[in-house]
Amino acid sequence: MKLTLPLFLVVTSLTAAALAGPMSFDFKDPKGVNNAVFKLDAPLEAINGSASGITGSVQFDPANPAATKGKIVVASASLNVSNPMMKEHLHSAKWLDVAKFPAIVFDAKELKNVKTSGDVTTADAVGSLTLHGVTKNITVPVKLTYLKDKLEKRIPNMKGDLLVIRSNFAVKRSDYGIIPGQMEEKVSDEIELTLSIAGAALR
Repeated sequence: MKLTLPLFLVVTSLTAAALAGPMSFDFKDPKGVNNAVFKLDAPLEAINGSASGITGSVQFDPANPAATKGKIVVASASLNVSNPMMKEHLHSAKWLDVAKFPAIVFDAKELKNVKTSGDVTTADAVGSLTLHGVTKNITVPVKLTYLKDKLEKRIPNMKGDLLVIRSNFAVKRSDYGIIPGQMEEKVSDEIELTLSIAGAALR
């Protein structure tokens, strides 16, 4: 009996660990709050806008945040600026060509320089960004906050966990073939991006 109980506890612990593993967090937000903000600060004009058409899935294991992988997708047509004519130009074939390239995709393949304190993990996400039909390997800083059993506080009557992702980084439109070298006095080559999204894992 003395041997049986410890053995039972070990088997139970191993079974629980095996069942835990990574969870899949869905970033299609039913509240429509998830967003990506972009800014182009050229000498003559500063352009600010946002995109709300965000979907994607991230595999996250609270016991092993370093193993995080996933894909975030932004619908190109959801990019918006306050000036209607400027928005029309942005979506046109000359610029983003949203009809031909409907999605902007960041595919995170691994995390480096991972640091975890409590429920918060900071790291460098290594992956690829596909924009305007061009894919480039990039590394961006990310902050992941795991909120166990907090989904219902955000969306009533839905039980589950939340994964909040924050990131700030910059890319160059010239790297993605968006009329490189042109109109840089009005439209900056550098695009500053801020990502603020929350994904849900239902129970």
